[in-house]
Amino acid sequence: MTQRFRSATPLLFGLATIVLTGTVAAQSTLGNGSPAQPGLPWPPVATFSILGYDPATGEVGGAVQSRVFSVGNGVLWAEAGVGVVATQAIVDVSYGPQAMALLRAGRSPKDVVQTVWQNDPDPRPEDWTKLGRQFAVMNASGEVAAYTGPRASVWAGDRQGKFCSAQGNILAGEAVVTSMVEAFERTTGHLSLRLQAALEAGQAAGGDTRGMQSAAMVIVKKGAGVWLNNDVVLRLQVDDSPEPIRELRRLVEKAAEQRTRTRR
Repeated sequence: MTQRFRSATPLLFGLATIVLTGTVAAQSTLGNGSPAQPGLPWPPVATFSILGYDPATGEVGGAVQSRVFSVGNGVLWAEAGVGVVATQAIVDVSYGPQAMALLRAGRSPKDVVQTVWQNDPDPRPEDWTKLGRQFAVMNASGEVAAYTGPRASVWAGDRQGKFCSAQGNILAGEAVVTSMVEAFERTTGHLSLRLQAALEAGQAAGGDTRGMQSAAMVIVKKGAGVWLNNDVVLRLQVDDSPEPIRELRRLVEKAAEQRTRTRR
């Protein structure tokens, strides 16, 4: 089943800005968006997120933090054996299920990003253009593609590393996503700890310039959840907190304790 968080607030067409990585060294596509427009029908989901894959366990997942209420309610989408998606900035939540369906059909992350973006009819006003979308897709093998539109609110960009992709908008600067990739790559242990370390590094580098409010994490693998017929390894959501990343850390560590007890 697809695990999703639906958002309460809620890729120059040149799709050459799409980045595809597998086990290659870090690379990036960095965008300079436009400032947030005052007349938007909804606020952009200004945030930073990380997608990651653990080849040792086959787990795939993502984590996110933002200065919006309940950011996990629309940004992250995941399905065991299929992959994980983050859709943010001037967000169209339908990118999530569209991307998952294409991944399920065997399409590559690069193709998924290009197809979903090109097929976006973009019916909304000029200030809500699809040129402001930010979108990352990872398949169940850890291949990843990402797109940051030129109208995503500055600073906006994405960076890819070994089995990971960090992306964000309305950030303090490029160091946010760079630090996230570096933290993910150097951290050892369970995928949840690596995703958490990436969020903490992004925040330490300046994070979302508006501050913090909510965070979320989801990790999936076929049959790896607790109880029967459950593919959800971890699904955590902090909807409203002055320290959402710290609270997410507490939940991640609590989940680690539960895994240890289960193994006994």
